Amino acid sequence: MTESGQSGIALARRYFFDVVSPILADRFPGLPHAAGRLGSGSDVFGWDDEVSRDHDWGLRLSLFVPADAVTEVDEQLQRLLPEHYSGFPVRFAFTGQTVPRHHVDVSSVSRFLDDRLGFNPRADPSVPDWLSLTGQAALEVVAGPVFVDTADELTSARRALDWYPHDVWRYVLACDWIRLAQELPLMGRASDVGDEIGSRIIAARLAQIAMHLAFILERRWPPYAKWLGTSFSHLAYAPELRGALDGVLTADEGTSRQHSIAAALEHLLERQNSLGLTAVTGATIPFWDRPHIHPNPTIIDQLLDGITNPDVTALPRGRGSAEQRTDNVDILINPQARARIVAI
Repeated sequence: MTESGQSGIALARRYFFDVVSPILADRFPGLPHAAGRLGSGSDVFGWDDEVSRDHDWGLRLSLFVPADAVTEVDEQLQRLLPEHYSGFPVRFAFTGQTVPRHHVDVSSVSRFLDDRLGFNPRADPSVPDWLSLTGQAALEVVAGPVFVDTADELTSARRALDWYPHDVWRYVLACDWIRLAQELPLMGRASDVGDEIGSRIIAARLAQIAMHLAFILERRWPPYAKWLGTSFSHLAYAPELRGALDGVLTADEGTSRQHSIAAALEHLLERQNSLGLTAVTGATIPFWDRPHIHPNPTIIDQLLDGITNPDVTALPRGRGSAEQRTDNVDILINPQARARIVAI
């Protein structure tokens, strides 16, 4: 909620019904359309506040029409929209822009999906399509509200993007456990040799992977970094995990970090077992004869052994989805770059 008492979503809803919808009814009667507040921006999640208003915030709306009507609708809106609505300018420049214009983003549903996802979720996506998807990209399609959808085209696309196919889900879960296995023993080893900074950096990476695993187990798309912790707090079992993850991040020495990450992984395994994805006792085992721990390899084996789709069983072990392979923002915000990275 902003300092004016208006959330971006509430403002967008009123803007559509008071201003944009009457223009459509007058100039394009009977035109199939959908409208909502989708795409990027803190207000899409409903988490905008007074800070959000310092840039790229205001009268923003996503409007979807048939592809052959996009240009004409946009031109009519540019001509007919008022200068102000509800005390806000209708035309303003985004960051990096110099020419003010309205921010009713007119597009076809297919173009919007291609821009955000790189594929159409209604058209039987391939396994690589699903792996190219990031949580943030999915949320830019499904998180925001839809005010109207006269053709059900946008709504059906959002339904199709509800979650991964079951075998892809199992694979992504297994890859998170593999990622944990790659570095968990290193956290304690770094601490043993007096490298507390290195140990803490590894601990933070492990905590991030554990949070990602929590989202995937709850079948919730994880957002990008700014909203990761906020969104995590809304997960059903976040209270069980929060104390353990706080311990991982705040412990002063390696043994305490190890106890905390072990507790977090036990919570995650309990949840995973309750979903029938695994039936494993004990999330961690000793790492050789050293005083360090390692994820129980049976967890990974059971997740992968439950996969029957040959396209998924053929995937490289441990590489996972685009957001499991890299944290490079320039790749993660580009659907074509994401598609290339999961093809490797």
